[in-house]
Amino acid sequence: MKDKFFLDTNILVYSFDGSQPEKQKISRDLIAKSLDTGQGCISYQVVQEFLNVATRKFKVPLTYEDSRIFLSTVLTPLCEVFASIDLYNSALEIAERWKYTFYDALIIASALQNDCHILYSEDLQDGQIIKELKIQNPYII
Repeated sequence: MKDKFFLDTNILVYSFDGSQPEKQKISRDLIAKSLDTGQGCISYQVVQEFLNVATRKFKVPLTYEDSRIFLSTVLTPLCEVFASIDLYNSALEIAERWKYTFYDALIIASALQNDCHILYSEDLQDGQIIKELKIQNPYII
């Protein structure tokens, strides 16, 4: 069985960024692989962060209707991790031990909770291993 992986918010954001075509292609390929194989996943936090950025910070913000379509066709099928006290406790442990901010630690804790072996993110330390999870920047070639 192939390794399960987690997509950080920036992967979804870059899938809409036509000003960076290489990152856009890599991001779209990762999202497609996630949907096609069931290997990739996200958390409720990624859903929230993406929708906030997409409707407020994109050069041309997504309409609420387009946001609902993306939510139902991409975000909902990929969302496998939801808020819980155990998740928050795990994030606090990660933040303390590895010195990440709480929200970055929450992404890492979500990936670990869902038994992912790879966390794709541009924002975290590429190559770092936390427990059985490897952080990988997909844009570094």
